[in-house]
Amino acid sequence: MKALSAPTPSRRSWLGRLLTLGAVGAVSPVARAATEAPAPPGIGQGDAPHKIVYQLNKADEAYQEAIFNSISALLKKYGDDVAIAVVVWGPGIHLLARNPQRPVTELHKQRVRSMAESYGVEFIACGNTMHTVGWTKADMLPFAKVEEVGAAAVMELQEKGYRYLAW
Repeated sequence: MKALSAPTPSRRSWLGRLLTLGAVGAVSPVARAATEAPAPPGIGQGDAPHKIVYQLNKADEAYQEAIFNSISALLKKYGDDVAIAVVVWGPGIHLLARNPQRPVTELHKQRVRSMAESYGVEFIACGNTMHTVGWTKADMLPFAKVEEVGAAAVMELQEKGYRYLAW
């Protein structure tokens, strides 16, 4: 029996096409586990030639969907040649919570998890916002990174060459 190897760029490209087509929910957990790429260590450690950081600060479903669709389009176009970070604060923070206090659709939960675990998209939670709602790192999804100040995380990513996109 052949052992599973680490994901290759062609796998990410293939998975990007699936994500773009909205098939992320159709990929079984077993198949997804066999093709997952580990997220890069640390904040903004991507060495891709293209780098973008999104601000996600609203709980609005249509707003979040627009950001996810933009991320999907970038993954489709650039594959492994793009590093993507999403800094989440304010009402958007519930998207990264284990037990959100505002409604988060199952589709959005699946998309965020898939983008983080299968595509290496960094989701960064604002520690100040978490403090405001009484949450700690333990209250967040396992792939969510926590930075003390969300705005500072955006600034530091820009200093590392990321382009800032506020929606």
